[in-house]
Amino acid sequence: MKNLSIPIKYGIAISAALIAYFLILSIFGAHKNPIFSLFNGVIMAYGMYEAIKNYRLQKGLKFKYQKGFMSGLLTGFNATIIFTLFFGIYSTELNPNFLNELLTMWRSDYDTSVGLILFVVAVMGFATSFVLTLAYMQLFKDSWNTTEGKKHTLGN
Repeated sequence: MKNLSIPIKYGIAISAALIAYFLILSIFGAHKNPIFSLFNGVIMAYGMYEAIKNYRLQKGLKFKYQKGFMSGLLTGFNATIIFTLFFGIYSTELNPNFLNELLTMWRSDYDTSVGLILFVVAVMGFATSFVLTLAYMQLFKDSWNTTEGKKHTLGN
C-alpha cells in the first residue's frame, strides 16, 4: 500500500481539481465549449509533476526510473478513471441534456452515444498521462553524464 499511496493521493487530488474546474465552467455555461478542456492538460501536468517529484524525494538515492514511471502513470490513470466516472454521472444523471448541447453539430450526422464520449474522455486522459510521464521522467531520471554514469557506456 505504501508504494501506491502517492498515485492514489495525487490521482484523487488531480481528479478533484478537474471536477472543480468542470463545475466552475458549468456555472458560466462554458463547459459546452471544448476549447476550455485544454486547461485540463495543465491541471494534469501540474499534478503529475508534483506526484513524481514527491515520489523521487521519498525514495532518495533508491529512486529507479521504472518505479518513478509507474508512479506517474498510475497517478494519471487514477485521475482519469475518477474524472471519467464523474463525467459519466454528470452527463447522464445530473445534466441529461449536456451531451445533446455539447454535440449539436455532430448529433445529426453521427450516432454518438454516452459510451463513445466516455471512451474518448478516458483515452484522452490515458494518452495525456502516458505522454506527460514520459516527458517528466526525462527530468527526474539520473544523468549518465557523470563519472559513475560513464562507466556504464559501451565506449569504456
